[in-house]
Amino acid sequence: MKHLLLSSLALLSCSATAAFAANEVIPIRTNSTDLVLKVGPNNRLYQVYLGERLLNESDYQHLPWDVYAASDGSVCQRGWEVYNTGGSEEFFEPAIDITHTDGNTTTYLYYQSHEQRTVEGGTETIIRLADNRYPVQVTLHYVAYPEQDVIKTWSEIVHHEKADKKARNIAPNGCIQLRSVNSAMLYFRRPQYWLTEFSSDWAREAQMSSQQLQFGKKVVDTKLGSRAAMHSHPFFEVGLGQPAAEQQGEVLMGTIGWTGNWRYTLEVDNVGALRILPGLNPNTSAYQLKAGEVFTTPEFIFTISNQGTSLGSRHLHDWARKYQVRDGEKPRMSLLNNWENTYFDFDQEKLANLMKEAKTLGVDMFLLDDGWFGNGDHARNGDTAGLGDWEVNHAKLPGGVPALCDAADAAGVKFGIWIEPEMVNPMSDLFEKHPDWVIRQTNRETYYYRNQLVLDLANPAVQEYVYQVVAQILTDGSVNGDSRVCYFKWDCNSPITNIYSPYCKDKQSNLYVDHVRGVYNVMSRVKENFPNTPMMLCSGGGGRCDYEALKYFTEFWCSDDTDPIERLYIQWGFSQFFPAKAMCAHVTDWNRSASVKFRTDVASMCKLGFDIGLRHLNDDEIKYLQGAVANWHRLQGVILDGQQYRLVSPYESNHMAVNYVSASQQKAVLFAYDIHPRYKEPLSKVRLQGLDATKRYKVAEINLMPGEASTLSENGKVFSGDYLMKVGLDAFSQESQHSRVIELTAE
Repeated sequence: MKHLLLSSLALLSCSATAAFAANEVIPIRTNSTDLVLKVGPNNRLYQVYLGERLLNESDYQHLPWDVYAASDGSVCQRGWEVYNTGGSEEFFEPAIDITHTDGNTTTYLYYQSHEQRTVEGGTETIIRLADNRYPVQVTLHYVAYPEQDVIKTWSEIVHHEKADKKARNIAPNGCIQLRSVNSAMLYFRRPQYWLTEFSSDWAREAQMSSQQLQFGKKVVDTKLGSRAAMHSHPFFEVGLGQPAAEQQGEVLMGTIGWTGNWRYTLEVDNVGALRILPGLNPNTSAYQLKAGEVFTTPEFIFTISNQGTSLGSRHLHDWARKYQVRDGEKPRMSLLNNWENTYFDFDQEKLANLMKEAKTLGVDMFLLDDGWFGNGDHARNGDTAGLGDWEVNHAKLPGGVPALCDAADAAGVKFGIWIEPEMVNPMSDLFEKHPDWVIRQTNRETYYYRNQLVLDLANPAVQEYVYQVVAQILTDGSVNGDSRVCYFKWDCNSPITNIYSPYCKDKQSNLYVDHVRGVYNVMSRVKENFPNTPMMLCSGGGGRCDYEALKYFTEFWCSDDTDPIERLYIQWGFSQFFPAKAMCAHVTDWNRSASVKFRTDVASMCKLGFDIGLRHLNDDEIKYLQGAVANWHRLQGVILDGQQYRLVSPYESNHMAVNYVSASQQKAVLFAYDIHPRYKEPLSKVRLQGLDATKRYKVAEINLMPGEASTLSENGKVFSGDYLMKVGLDAFSQESQHSRVIELTAE
């Protein structure tokens, strides 16, 4: 009876609102884009426009509705429902699909109310929808950032349904099942659609490929749970009317903030319209939602550019630095990592000497990588033992973290450390003590990926353990409450395997979502309690690269592949969505056929680091590196905080070029790379972008080897910004693996 009363009240509420709200228009606006929603006569919410901003809001009344012919021959209003539901008269992929506690799989959502409020950087629009038969409410959130032309959207689902004894096997514990749930739904009507996706594997991250979308569905997803972006990255581009291009054409650029299983569904329907649904991957994940519990979807972030992907990227870069990436407007530290110098073979003395090398290079910090923990039979002398036992290895490092901090202080650099806190080796004290803390099936033979398993972070006890591990490391040897560990590299090398959670018990389909939420709980506490400690997000290379995790991390590791040629493609791909400030790039010995200069110039276009030993270098190479590091520090404000312009794509030529311009347009830096030019290949000038056409800029090639003079024909000369953008510089050469870094200064 109470259920029927609630349903009746909901129906009356919807009916009353319908008479009041029909034709209500809800605009969501940036400086260049309008997303216009409208309440239909049936009191359901539709998208009536998404595209270039209309100059006059009065024109909203003229926006057309789609119509279709009903079976009786009449013409009916169709509209594109903003958050269409499973079981309704829509014939395509739903935004949300619910099984109610009585087993019914049909949901209808009706407009209730909306409000708009000012938030940092923009305006949030909150829209409430509700079913008229079941006590289910969906709240849609849209945050529009006008200056950056970015919109961020997500949804919240809550219900107050009662358990149905007749359907207990369908809805255990009185839960509804979210069989499928998305963050949003966007619609487009264009002549053609071209998808650019970003595939990945270890050492092959952010590989770009494009295809035309035809009738039917294209699904891009991941099912790996942890290290989720190992094969597919959570971002895409859709060229609207033509393939996505750098400098021209209309393009949608979208990315989802979720460090677990996500899915994009792009569906071209029978009349040539495109539906885009970004959300959680429903594979084995029909979420059981308790009454009164709010389910929040991941954030979907998108921008629409009418001048190609280059402008869209700058929109996203500006937005990310200001509002999403942790410490997005603060400087970054250069570093020297020990991994490729020592691997697991080191002691205090060897590390202290590397810290001195860091000082010689001129970088800010020394970063200690894997191998510093575990004792006895579980000592971390390889990748088969020790994960989970985060106690310093007494044989290697008898003085512990405090002694390492002392050595860094003596060398005049800061100290950072690596950790992989979500993982465990079976050969560890932790696993022997708490086998129930691990995601694994006890009735089957265990499969080990990289000799490790994933801790069950759906379990609050495991979350607490992981947090305390991190807190202990960051406070070990602290002075006056300030951590002497100034940087944290957080790794995650394994997907979830042997999928079973001892904690989730009868809610195994909640594991993938609750595990990721547990990871975020730990990351959020670390950020809150150690706000001054920068952190690198790493996952076997670039297996984690999303804007939710970057709320807690200052940067991410793009790839273990540091071959400079491959890095040009990797960094080009990631730069579509992420600012250089968030992208770590290191100089290593990968591809020693390339000069130290070329390797360093490639890394210098992002957040610079090194994983190289000075003993392998001659005096001139060391002097070069010292100068290049000094130049990077001097120009960090231009490279990491300036506007990026991708000029020449490695996908379309044997060269690559990118330039950065400061906000004042007083400074610019051009990076030009020759990959493998063909014999006597004709060369084109590189035309810069983003300069002030009225200013005059002095051209200076920097990052030169000692004793070598610039061969750039325009070096030392002064040109107008207009000339540099319309005519350009002879920055390319016919040499293989050759690079130039050119500084431009307004006079």
